[in-house]
Amino acid sequence: MPMPGMRGMEHVGFTVPDINEACDFFERILGGVTLYTAATNFRVDDSDWMAEHLRVHPRAVVKEFRYMRVGNGTNLEIFEYTAPDQNNKPPKNSDIGGHHFAFYVDNMDAAIAFLKANDVEVLGEPTSFADGPNKGLTWCYFMAPWGLQLEIVSAPNGTDFDNNATEKGEMRLFNPANTLETLI
Repeated sequence: MPMPGMRGMEHVGFTVPDINEACDFFERILGGVTLYTAATNFRVDDSDWMAEHLRVHPRAVVKEFRYMRVGNGTNLEIFEYTAPDQNNKPPKNSDIGGHHFAFYVDNMDAAIAFLKANDVEVLGEPTSFADGPNKGLTWCYFMAPWGLQLEIVSAPNGTDFDNNATEKGEMRLFNPANTLETLI
């Protein structure tokens, strides 16, 4: 049995070295909207609360965290921390805890041209799946200025998995292009 009341992912939280740079990047490049700042200079100096509740160094400080929304998808909770034992190197996808965020675009070529025109590092050329459940999907990685790995994906005619699921009346993958929800 799943967790009672489970409805889906509400946000993804991640830490950046400079919250202003990160929010500017998500706003300028991905059209994100900063919704609000949730806390600044949050610390607990007289107990191990930070270690017990967040599994960070007991003297870690959340300099600031903000909530953002990028298109029709989950919320982003962006943190800027300082901590005595802080690792300043982002993990690679192949590292334990490695990750990337993928964003759906309607037109891959236009998106790649925009990224390049804005001096965003694009990794290789777009790659398209020719068979399997992802047939119909094209993807390409790009980098945030601080080293976060990002991806754009596009499947204007759907993927084999989703097209077959639709025909069978089964659950499809979440796709922000398939919903009418807006930012407002």
